[in-house]
Amino acid sequence: MPTVILPANGEARSVPDALPRRLGFWTTTALVIGTIIGSGIFRVPAAVAADAGSVTGIALVWILGGVITLCGTLATAELAAAYPDTGGFFVYLREAYGPGAAFLYGWTMLFLAPASTGAIALVFAEYSSTLVPLSPAGIRMVAAGSIVLVSITAYRSVVGAGAIQNVATLGKVAALAGLILTAFLLGDGTQGAFGSGAAAASSTKWSGLGVALVAALWAYNGFQDMICIAGEVRNPGVVLPRALMAGTAVVVAIYLSANAAYLYVLPYDSLLASPLAASDAMVRVIGAVGATAVAAMVMVSTFGTLNALVLTQPRVFFAMARERLLFASLASVHPRFGTPHVAIVWFTIGSLFGVWSRTFEQLAEAFVLGVWPFLAVAVAGVFLLRRRYPTLDRPYKTPGYPIVPLVFIAGTSWVVGSALVARPVSTLGGMALTLLGIPVYLLWRRKRSSG
Repeated sequence: MPTVILPANGEARSVPDALPRRLGFWTTTALVIGTIIGSGIFRVPAAVAADAGSVTGIALVWILGGVITLCGTLATAELAAAYPDTGGFFVYLREAYGPGAAFLYGWTMLFLAPASTGAIALVFAEYSSTLVPLSPAGIRMVAAGSIVLVSITAYRSVVGAGAIQNVATLGKVAALAGLILTAFLLGDGTQGAFGSGAAAASSTKWSGLGVALVAALWAYNGFQDMICIAGEVRNPGVVLPRALMAGTAVVVAIYLSANAAYLYVLPYDSLLASPLAASDAMVRVIGAVGATAVAAMVMVSTFGTLNALVLTQPRVFFAMARERLLFASLASVHPRFGTPHVAIVWFTIGSLFGVWSRTFEQLAEAFVLGVWPFLAVAVAGVFLLRRRYPTLDRPYKTPGYPIVPLVFIAGTSWVVGSALVARPVSTLGGMALTLLGIPVYLLWRRKRSSG
């Protein structure tokens, strides 16, 4: 594999075993959409409604989540264009704060990235059981099988996995657009939360908005995953910012429209009691066939997200190993397929463990509270890197700087702070996992120095 020149610490350096750049704008945009739209928009609206307390509260949560995510995307695009290397936020943390901070992010991802994939696979399997009845053990077996299937594809071909992603993303966007149009054209809005069905909605729970945002940000989560594969994108200085902005804008528009459709059709109390809001909404509009249609829709959506996650997230571990912060074998590139095959296998094993060990809600909450603080710290690196390396080539700069990155940092801090107050055990547990990485890093660095 030829050596390439990558920017680091403001200077060029050589990095061996680089992965070839084979992905263009459309596949990269499909990865952005595919990693964000997964199970969240079908699964978390009830949790948001419970914590928000009113239609106004729900609207605020989803709008705020969209604004926070867009601000994060706009700021991240500057980092991605300046440092278009494999590993995404691991690279940005390394450049801004050094290898220690990057290791802690990678350490956290070692546990939580496979967990998020396991959560998505569980939703895929749960909806499969509405078409073919499955026992609880059968659901977990289907979830495990779906992970293995997409892992085989990612192992063998980046281009092939990208082609699957293009088809899956087109399918999920079309399906969600169909759901939204069906709800508004055929649904009875007088019975929904905008009409007489608003009776169960109390006043907005202002203290609960931050906790509700944890669930919403799980649905919006994913824009950072595509960047893990930045080292394989052609013309990254142009393609990465455009793909990030276009993909995220599409998702925000779809999410706001989908939630409006749910509220238009479902009474508020029905939404509160519905873990499967999309299915219940379609049943009200077109009867039992609606549940089948939504089940198929969710299966397409979650399968596409699984494919995207297995394609992108192992690149974090590949980047760690390339920096000698993880086992060297994980930096291996397959001589025939040109993929980080060992990292993919390791990621697959971790995802399978997640499927068999925890529930969807546990996996989703753990990921948001564990990973999003790192995203805020990395975005803060935009300020540091501009001051430290003012002459560094930046093909794209964050619009609205410095307000845009500050909004993302403040929003993420508010969400984590609200979760700490409302759910201290799970929040502190995630922090403890991260802090545990400090002695591990020190031991690893000592071992590397002595070796």
